[in-house]
This record gives sequence, C-alpha cells and structure tokens, in this order.
Amino acid sequence: MSKEEIQDENLVNEEQVIENEEVVTDEAEAEAEAVENEFELLEAELIALKDKYARVHADFDNIKKRLEREKYTAVEYANEKFAKDMIPVLDALDGAMKSIEGEADKAELFDKLKEGIELTHKSFLTQLDKHGVTLVSHDEPFDPNIHNAIQAVDSEDVESGQIVQTFQTGYKYKSRPLREAMVVVAN
Repeated sequence: MSKEEIQDENLVNEEQVIENEEVVTDEAEAEAEAVENEFELLEAELIALKDKYARVHADFDNIKKRLEREKYTAVEYANEKFAKDMIPVLDALDGAMKSIEGEADKAELFDKLKEGIELTHKSFLTQLDKHGVTLVSHDEPFDPNIHNAIQAVDSEDVESGQIVQTFQTGYKYKSRPLREAMVVVAN
C-alpha cells in the first residue's frame, strides 16, 4: 500500500470516527434533552403538588378555626333555650306580685297569692321537665345515688330501708343527680 492510499484510508477512518462521534453526541444530546424534559415535568408536578398541599392545609386550618368558633358559640349560648323558657315563669311571678298591689280583703288576697304561687310552681316544674330536670320521686325505693338518708327511724308501717319522709326534694338532670333528696328511712 502506498502512502497516499494509507493517508486516504486514514482520512476515511477519521471521517468515520467523526461521524460516529457525531452520532454518539447526537444520541447523548437527545438523551440529555429527554432527561431535562422529564426533569421539567417532574419539577412542574412537584410545584403543583406543593400548591395543592398548601391549599389543603389552608382549608384544614380554616375548617379547624370555624369549628372552634362554632364550638365556642354553642357553649356560650347553650342555655339560651332554657333561659327563654324561664321567661314565662318570671311573667307568672310578676303577675302574682301585681295581683296583690290593689286593696282587697286579706282572705281573698291570700287565696289569689296562693293560687299564683301554685301556678308559678307548676309552670316552673313544667319548664324544668322540658329540659330534662325532674324531681326525685318520693315514692321511689331508697337509692343511695339519689337519696341522702339523714335519719333512720323505727316504723311499723314501712319496711326497713324504705323512705318514711322527705325533708328536701332531690332533682335529676336526665339520669344524673343534681341534688340528692334528703330523706328519713325506716329501720
């Protein structure tokens, strides 16, 4: 082989190497571009997820604050219905007081006053019952959860452990005692 042929062959080989390098470079650039596109997509997805997280977190905080306000309001005004229902009782007391202002016979005045007090008492008990407050019945058997035995007496009329007399009425709110009834029990 002559020198010129060798040079031509080397030149051809160099051109093939350059072409191969260009192909490899093009492939690397294409791969780099694909990686960069994927990176950009992932970055955009990350930004969207961060935004979504921030919005959900803000919504959660707003709901939490709203529920806290509603709870505070509910506690603050929990007795509003009870208070409204007590107003007629006050009206009945006002009416009883006005009925004794005029000049009248003492016996008639006493009867009006007694009737007014009885009606007011009945109205008051009705309103309490409406809200779950009930009297501890005098006829119930002795129960240490709702009765407080302040005295024990001998009695032939009543069995041992039964209530003979009630000194102070007890009250329950639904099933819980508000105040125990003070009672005398038989030995």
